[in-house]
Amino acid sequence: MNSPLESHIVFTIGSVPVAQPVITTWAIMAALVTGSWWATRRLRVEHPSRVQAALEMIVETVTVQIRETIGGAPKPYLPLIGTLFIFLLVANWSSLLPGVEPPTATLETDAALALIVFAATLWFGVRALGLRRYLATFAMPSAFMLPINLVELFTRSFSLTVRLFGNVMSGAFMIGVVLSLAGLFVPIPLMALEMLTGAVQAYIFGALAMVFIGSAISEASDNQQGTPA
Repeated sequence: MNSPLESHIVFTIGSVPVAQPVITTWAIMAALVTGSWWATRRLRVEHPSRVQAALEMIVETVTVQIRETIGGAPKPYLPLIGTLFIFLLVANWSSLLPGVEPPTATLETDAALALIVFAATLWFGVRALGLRRYLATFAMPSAFMLPINLVELFTRSFSLTVRLFGNVMSGAFMIGVVLSLAGLFVPIPLMALEMLTGAVQAYIFGALAMVFIGSAISEASDNQQGTPA
């Protein structure tokens, strides 16, 4: 079995190698876009279909979670958090398909997702307070906290990457080992556990993204409230 830190190169576009996780990611994105278009092409206010009802339940659940975690209007954050959760859920569960390596079992994919959260945290913080005043929050409550706050900003993204990579990769690796040694039917309980783990990891990643964004927004809000009129 190949090292979990190595990705199989399938083909190259010019001098750019395209690895297996990239192809799987493209396939997942294409499936999600196509599925979203198909499920929302005929939305009805009265007598919604089962698919529409299920989608509305997912949107409502994510909306409530955003409102409770971030504490603000969910609408600006719903596309990001909802997309992250759904993509991670499908990506984590893709390991259940024979011969498919989940893209979240590679450091590159997890680092890219963590980078998205990192950029979103900065974006929402700057949008709420402005660039200058947002940067000033890193020196709160005193200038001595500036290095610590800056290091924390980057280590949070690193922890997101390592947490997701470690949990997804270990589950997929374990199922692959048991499958090669014990046959087809023995790993079924492990696959059920992997589904649960994948769902939990998708939820945790989305929840931490909300916590990080909420932290930036709350710092901006607190700073604004403390500024005399």
